[in-house]
Amino acid sequence: MTVLLTTAMALSMLPLFLLGALGPRLVREFGIAAPQLGLLVAAGFGVAAVLSLIVGPMVAALGARRCLIGMFAVSALALGLFAAAPGYSGLVVAVVVSGAGQALANPATNQLIATRVPVAARGAVAGWKQSGVQFGAFLAGLPLAALAGATNWRVAVAAAATAAAVAAGAALLLTKDPGPPRLPSLIVAQPRGGAGWMCGYSVLLGIGISAINTYVALYASKQLGFPAAAASALVALLGVAGIGGRVGWTRWSSRLRTPAILLGPLAFGAALAALTVLAAVWWSWWVWLGVLGIGCCAVSANAVSMMTVISTAEPAQVGRDSAVVSAGFFAGFVVGPPVFGAIVVASGGSYAPGWAMVAAAFVAAATVAWWWRSRG
Repeated sequence: MTVLLTTAMALSMLPLFLLGALGPRLVREFGIAAPQLGLLVAAGFGVAAVLSLIVGPMVAALGARRCLIGMFAVSALALGLFAAAPGYSGLVVAVVVSGAGQALANPATNQLIATRVPVAARGAVAGWKQSGVQFGAFLAGLPLAALAGATNWRVAVAAAATAAAVAAGAALLLTKDPGPPRLPSLIVAQPRGGAGWMCGYSVLLGIGISAINTYVALYASKQLGFPAAAASALVALLGVAGIGGRVGWTRWSSRLRTPAILLGPLAFGAALAALTVLAAVWWSWWVWLGVLGIGCCAVSANAVSMMTVISTAEPAQVGRDSAVVSAGFFAGFVVGPPVFGAIVVASGGSYAPGWAMVAAAFVAAATVAWWWRSRG
């Protein structure tokens, strides 16, 4: 169960991570401008945000196991379309399809944890499950990129599509859903109650994390004078810290009266880490500390928010509430990189105002969390 759920999160995000990892090859082969890849990533998260609100409420009716199998199948289809893309329009189609896989991932996996995993084990399973996103970044950035270099990028993406198809077959081994699928009502999940507060929190969290993901390597290279290998290593550190933080914080949060207690402190810690990244303008080695802090706090906070949904929502509502929180997080990823880029351009190439914006987004997220907790 844990391996399948972690794999689901990795594969659901893999097409978008591959766009970044294979970007130079795609730009060269298709003759497109680099900003067009950024638009693809934003479009992918935009589709996922919209579909999350529609797909999430359907999980309980269709069955979490069936939805997990469907998510793997959709990811295999998206990666297959990616591998066969004849041009930029083909990439657009692949990204749109991948948005459906992203939308299914959290509602289906959280529903399975809430209904099939003993309470004492949920923290560990949820932590490893959420770390799957960071494993996806690792797969795109190292083994699949290496395979693309040794063969070509289409072979690497096709290998990922094959892995998704195998995972769909493996998911068939899970115990069947308790009843037949019901015809789901076509409703849009509403951000109400605790899920509404966490949706707002996740928008702000996503804005900051997406800006870090997109620009920290460029910042290190252009403004701090890091060589290319060291700049890329910052992204790797962010991924490793995120894996450790998600597993550790989520496991700990499951032992608390409510995991929501950690949401405010983690966001505030992320704000301090963003200011540390800013301070690297004067002491360049501080960027390593800042990125480590972002991984341990901001990236981990998203996992804790999902653990909060699993712990507090009624079992039948876990899919719906997960969809609302996921939609907020995806929406933040749509907003963050363009806003950060515009700030850098408006500042004449200085990244400092952008990092200040990221810190402000994290402080706002902490404020939302603390306000919600004070009202509860």
